[in-house]
Amino acid sequence: MSTTRTGTAPEQKVTKRSGNVASFKDSLSAIDTYGNEYKAPTYGINDVLKAIPKECFQRRLTTSFYYVFRDIAVVASMMYVANTFIPLISNVYLRGIGWTAYAITLSLPYTGLWVLAHECGHQAFSDYGWVNDSVGWVLHSYLMVPFFSWKFTHGRHHKATGNLAKDTVFLPRTKQEFINMHGATSLNDVVSDTPAYALYHLILQQFGGWWAHLFTNVTGQKFEGQTTFNVNHFKPSAPIFESKEYWYVVLSDVGILSMLTVTYFWYQTFGGFNLFINWFLPYVFCNHWLVFITFLQHTDPVLPHYEASAWSFSRGAACTIDREFGFVGTFFLHDIIETHVLHHFVSRIPFYNARPASEAIKPVLGDSYKHSDENMWVSLWKSARTCQFVDGDEMKMFRNVNGYGVKPTA
Repeated sequence: MSTTRTGTAPEQKVTKRSGNVASFKDSLSAIDTYGNEYKAPTYGINDVLKAIPKECFQRRLTTSFYYVFRDIAVVASMMYVANTFIPLISNVYLRGIGWTAYAITLSLPYTGLWVLAHECGHQAFSDYGWVNDSVGWVLHSYLMVPFFSWKFTHGRHHKATGNLAKDTVFLPRTKQEFINMHGATSLNDVVSDTPAYALYHLILQQFGGWWAHLFTNVTGQKFEGQTTFNVNHFKPSAPIFESKEYWYVVLSDVGILSMLTVTYFWYQTFGGFNLFINWFLPYVFCNHWLVFITFLQHTDPVLPHYEASAWSFSRGAACTIDREFGFVGTFFLHDIIETHVLHHFVSRIPFYNARPASEAIKPVLGDSYKHSDENMWVSLWKSARTCQFVDGDEMKMFRNVNGYGVKPTA
């Protein structure tokens, strides 16, 4: 099954390393949105792996389960406190504010459980594949995530991050695709976005992006001859899956149906409001955090994308950025924001070993390591306004028609 994007740039000279993904000899550089030069990495994955202390690769089953049960205990404690004391607030408006604040707060440990299931999908949870898959299936099913289906497509994202021909999510439009989307013949015919439109688009992205990804593979590759809803994470025969994955996709769907059954009995036993405030609304905000995190991990004015002929695994892994989210990122979200660059180089390292491993690889990555301590809400708005499409030759950088940063080519 072919996709609509293919690499067309001239071949690069590559160095083969034993048992390793190829690394490039030739230097390649481009100017990012801010006007700074970005030099494509020339190191290989072995250079990165050798820098990481061996103990960072150790997966401890007891430690991993501790965090699962800790997050479940946090969820249960929040539920008990909220459902015991918020109903005692006499003022209806203050009570509404209390329930809303509770639902948003509860979405954080929900997202923490999502992250732990994500660890399972990468086999970083333990040394036992059946444990990883069992725990991941249960946790993700509770959050209406088709575990194996997502595991397969997300794994392909890791294998092709930043590759315009093969990446599976947060794939930016090329300049020509951006022009075509607006029904124009050149960028000069495309008007800039208003802030109101950008805000509208962000709201849709943050609260509908995850469902759109599951049901239509939005921001992923386009498959020729396939309608939008044929490319979804619930259809075992969808082109995003291999034939050997068919029954795992079915098992993922069984998990979703099982959770729908749980919600039915939850509703019958405790009522609609109880289900809405303790599960559905936190689930909606959990999906928001997921999109918020992953969008900002892969979208920034300093990050490149590559045509297939200029791509290597190491170059792709460096197409990510670490950010800071304070106590929320460290305690609730298990450092998924703060150590994401490492995660793309070595996804089997458990999150509790990621900080020292991240520090160990920074000297190898050099200037290609990207980190930002900017407020993430500021970064979200900035990326939405500046990162409209990518432009360039073998290595493409973000550009926009809103007048921010380096102007795109005509």
